[in-house]
Amino acid sequence: MGERHLFYDELGNGIEFIIKAKFSLDDTDYVAMLPTDDIESATYILRVEMDDEGDEILVGIDDDELEEAQEAYEELIKEYLQ
Repeated sequence: MGERHLFYDELGNGIEFIIKAKFSLDDTDYVAMLPTDDIESATYILRVEMDDEGDEILVGIDDDELEEAQEAYEELIKEYLQ
């Protein structure tokens, strides 16, 4: 995908991320992304939810959900590379 988005940490510092992929697993949407200032770092996978205004927000996930989402993301990458 390669879209760039600016996110803010709890201290208000802006961090730019590259969106590597958006994918779904069991009717749940996820996004895989990595910081632009450290493209060698691990890929972050977060769940996409809607807030009260209908805007997308990104939510952290627990280890079990992360494992399932990571497997789905890796399958997506394998299919893309074939």
